[in-house]
Amino acid sequence: MSDLGLWLGELAVFDATAEAVPFLWDLAVTDSVTSRSGVIELLQTILEHGNPPKIEVQQAAHRAVLDGRNMAEALARDEDAAVQGAARDLVTAIDTHICESCRPA
Repeated sequence: MSDLGLWLGELAVFDATAEAVPFLWDLAVTDSVTSRSGVIELLQTILEHGNPPKIEVQQAAHRAVLDGRNMAEALARDEDAAVQGAARDLVTAIDTHICESCRPA
């Protein structure tokens, strides 16, 4: 997870980040994945980081996370307490997300 985080969102969001987010959502909802809470935390990290030189990349990555709000809400009711906690934090981050790239024009 730490290597994936470095490539997708820990330092900044990259061109590949927006394309990877749907796969991260798939991992987050797959019971056989052992670190689902880590995947959810990575989604939140992506939402919290940017790429000011490439604002369109940042916007696409953020939108990909924001579009998964319903999944985050469902994960907040998961049987796994760690998944629940991470998902609740992500729902809060989604609901309070404000950044220059995501503001409506």
